[in-house]
Amino acid sequence: MKVLLYAEGLKTIGKSGLGKAIKHQMKALEDEKIEYTLNPKDDYDILHINTWFLKSYFVAKKAKRKGKKIVYHAHSTEEDYKNGFILAKQTSKLIKWWLIRCYSLGDVIVTPTLYSKKLLQNYKGLEHKKIYAISNGVELDFFQKNEKYGQEFRKKYNYTPQDKVIVGIGLYIERKGIIDFVELAKRMPEYKFIWFGYSPISAATAPVRKAVRTKLDNLIFAGYVERDMIRAALNGCDLYLFPTLEETEGIPIIEAIACETDALIRDIPIFEDWLEDGKNVYKAKNIDEFEEKIRKILTGKLPSVSKNAYSIAKERDQRNIGKQLKKVYQEVLKEK
Repeated sequence: MKVLLYAEGLKTIGKSGLGKAIKHQMKALEDEKIEYTLNPKDDYDILHINTWFLKSYFVAKKAKRKGKKIVYHAHSTEEDYKNGFILAKQTSKLIKWWLIRCYSLGDVIVTPTLYSKKLLQNYKGLEHKKIYAISNGVELDFFQKNEKYGQEFRKKYNYTPQDKVIVGIGLYIERKGIIDFVELAKRMPEYKFIWFGYSPISAATAPVRKAVRTKLDNLIFAGYVERDMIRAALNGCDLYLFPTLEETEGIPIIEAIACETDALIRDIPIFEDWLEDGKNVYKAKNIDEFEEKIRKILTGKLPSVSKNAYSIAKERDQRNIGKQLKKVYQEVLKEK
């Protein structure tokens, strides 16, 4: 069995959550000793395709003509696209049509969560497709609790041991909740807020551009950093704040709970089946609830629940993901 792992524009998307997911796939296949290539010119048995851009469509069409098996990885939905970059809301129906056209080329579809699986099953044209929900996974050997990493983070950004630090992670898009993140920093000047992640500001909506250009003494936009610093930040902060409005999974929340970091997330359907308010994370529905719960968490009025969440990260260890992908590949090859 040889797999072509294909992602259009891998260098461009490498810094995104999708880029992380593809790196996890590579490591998972290596762990399972599954031969793979990134070169479409090589011979292969299965095309595992991760992107839905124009070139990706033609790569899948060519594979179809050759009789190759296709696993189409559905990382995107209309729902998570439309609250993203400028003009996204106006073009979301067109994108949905195109996603269906791409994903329908797969012999099977893989998507990160049961939530995104349900969304896709309700798309006309995909309702009869075999869809597997497999997490994008987390490298538990890398993302783990370590006080030394946390100290390095605080030293780099000049935070004292007494500072209460709140970390956010994501691209500069509305969907990630960056506008609420900045508003919360304004409301709570006694706490330190730092946002990791970057995307071209020219592609952002006007409210996001305004948020990112906000100047506050307690707010830092750190831009893109390597994963070593993300790990350090998750170890060194007092709270991981994830005010996202829509996800197909949300890799940073898995990384946070792998580091046994307390997390406060938005109460949205994607998290219903696996993250419970007050049990393994805290949830808030709106900005007032976010403010109230941040204050309670950081003053100890709400107890830490981080240790309760670790088992969720363990389930999503990339070694388990590799076993699940291998099973899908084997089933696809058996089908006539």
